[in-house]
Amino acid sequence: MSASETTSMPVRRIRKAYEQVADQLRELIVTGEILPAQRLPNEATLAREFGVSRATVREALRVLSTQNLLRTTKGTGGGSYITLPTVDRISDYLSANISLLSATENVSLDEFLELREMLEVPAARLAARRRDPTHVHDLRAAIPESPLRMATEDQFVLNRGFHSALVLATGNALIAIAAQPIFSVLQTNLQRSTLGNKFHKRINEDHLALADAVDAGDEDAAGGLMLDHLAFLRPMYEKAWRQARRPAR
Repeated sequence: MSASETTSMPVRRIRKAYEQVADQLRELIVTGEILPAQRLPNEATLAREFGVSRATVREALRVLSTQNLLRTTKGTGGGSYITLPTVDRISDYLSANISLLSATENVSLDEFLELREMLEVPAARLAARRRDPTHVHDLRAAIPESPLRMATEDQFVLNRGFHSALVLATGNALIAIAAQPIFSVLQTNLQRSTLGNKFHKRINEDHLALADAVDAGDEDAAGGLMLDHLAFLRPMYEKAWRQARRPAR
């Protein structure tokens, strides 16, 4: 190599100041050094403690707010308060973003249905394996005695409630976090479609059979029933998906 040639130098990107502040605050929250519901010092105090500008602190707080680690209130007693992630809060955040992906058609219906099958069939098996009387009660409470006498909106609420109860019955919060946004997007699309009594009757029968399998602790039956149930729903989703994306006249 000649003296005039240069060699590539390994360059390490330095994180921006607001990212470093956000990282340090996040660590304090996660480790419990800053407790839930505790109010952070004001921007001026934080800027002085971190040795940065108030604008840098403000941007760091914005980052933590988007991650649902802070809530900001105004007025007397206002400020930035610590919050901790919950299953529902994380699911809501994911639902909003996944809904945007589906609206822009960056995610296909097949991808949603494939992921749902990957989540719910094992979830049904796991719920049966870990059979818990409280969870079984929640499953049965989400099954109406007379579904055909109910308003369609009420039927959809209970149907989603059943599937939510089933993933919660796994005892695995991460499965619930992953599944809830999928339920939300798919059901929103399905509600736009016209579905008759035959559909709602079948849904109710499937849910009853699934609840019985979980109650009996029968993993194979629960998994098989869920697979059949999702196969029944697929053409309904396909029809609703097409209708939702049909250009308005």
